[in-house]
Amino acid sequence: MKKRCVVLLSGGLDSSTVLSMALAEGCSACALSFDYSQRHSIELDSARKVASSLGVEKHHVVKFDLREVAASALTSDMAGIPVTYVPARNTIFLSFALAWAEVLGAEQIFIGANAIDYSGYPDCRPEYLDAYEKMANLATKASVEGALHFRIRAPLIAMKKSDIIRKGTELGLDYSLTWSCYDPQPVARHSFRPCGRCDSCVLRRKGFTEAGIPDPLNV
Repeated sequence: MKKRCVVLLSGGLDSSTVLSMALAEGCSACALSFDYSQRHSIELDSARKVASSLGVEKHHVVKFDLREVAASALTSDMAGIPVTYVPARNTIFLSFALAWAEVLGAEQIFIGANAIDYSGYPDCRPEYLDAYEKMANLATKASVEGALHFRIRAPLIAMKKSDIIRKGTELGLDYSLTWSCYDPQPVARHSFRPCGRCDSCVLRRKGFTEAGIPDPLNV
């Protein structure tokens, strides 16, 4: 049997590429997405499409309202960190993934964090991920008893956005299924287009341009 892994899947370009990479390694991937009342919830539709197209073993969408405790960062600047930063978001997401991984017996947790072409989020840094991995192996029954040793995998951490896009294209990922925009613009009922202005749209456009590959979403 293939070894299981848990992959955090937002439906965005990075996490979808990571899912493709995990599957290419021969992992039986269990994808985990979150409906946390984000404005750009259209990404969940993309997550479902990506998970289905790549053939994951399981795909769960966890629903909770993060606005109840973390709404302020969406509307105000904090010490130079972008307004799109959500307090402790990756810590919360990884904690759900860790719990599921322990239940599944999956030692590897994949996350699409990137420390080069990113917007300055503190929870996308290598030192944060290293610290979380150490915590994970101190905090779980399976690791304390020696049954599992958890690894936090961030294969995109030192890759430029253009290299990420080239890698996903090489693996056959259909980027038309992905979504990056934080501020979707309605064009018709139940139909949206990327705003083209938010940090994520700018980074996406730059990545495709530098990769020399047309963006199927025309961001």
